Amino acid sequence: MHFGICLQSVIPVRGEASHRSEIVSQLLFGELYRIYDDHQGWQKIKTAADNYEGWIDARQSTPLEEQEFLRLIYADTPCSMDLVQLIFNETTKTLQPIVMGSSLPGLEAQFFTINGENFVFEGQVSDSSQLEEASTQQERIQAIHGITEDAMLYLNAPYLWGGRSPFGIDCSGFVQMVYKLKKIRLLRDAAQQATQGEIVNLLEEAEPGDLAFFDNEEGQISHVGLLLDRFRIIHASGKVRIDAIDHEGIFDSKQEKYTHRLRLIKRMV
Repeated sequence: MHFGICLQSVIPVRGEASHRSEIVSQLLFGELYRIYDDHQGWQKIKTAADNYEGWIDARQSTPLEEQEFLRLIYADTPCSMDLVQLIFNETTKTLQPIVMGSSLPGLEAQFFTINGENFVFEGQVSDSSQLEEASTQQERIQAIHGITEDAMLYLNAPYLWGGRSPFGIDCSGFVQMVYKLKKIRLLRDAAQQATQGEIVNLLEEAEPGDLAFFDNEEGQISHVGLLLDRFRIIHASGKVRIDAIDHEGIFDSKQEKYTHRLRLIKRMV
């Protein structure tokens, strides 16, 4: 088995080994993966954070030795909180942009090292300590409020199937990234995320930060959003937007109709 890391701003992950294949996800800067196959200039990978499989262009891949991969995967890894920020590679004397939610493994006092190259990042980074250190119900509520604040950072981001960046994101990518900013790992797709967490029986019992899942005509989970409260949901549908929600589902006030049918609610923290 081989290992790699994304050192580009965004790398598309495709369903098949072809540029014509659909984008099923994206890698952001600093995210790690395992390499399982090479085929005509493509690598089949499985992401380290959520075990999601797909193909990336081998020219966009940065290989890692296993020892370096393990060092980085166990390193404290804050995320970039700026919409776009420059990162400086001191070793190659180059600058490059990275987007919100990018990983900064081993960052300490604005410095970190990957593959023997030294990087400097002077932007804002995520702080999950409030959630990690919450010991009372009141502290937990305050910490969860931070999740809904982070969700608002993506407001109006355009919808993109397979996207995970503020410049294009899908419904499950959106909630995954919001939770990533608090060091909480969610799986990639909505149906996978629905297997995580604890069930909330009624919408009236839901709390801000809970995830609401919706099914299609075949009864399959096909959409997910994050509850701001018991009456509003923020989700990626056309763009990241806020809509009304009740026990039936999401109600679009402009269309004056329900657009998504509520299936279940899950609490992830």
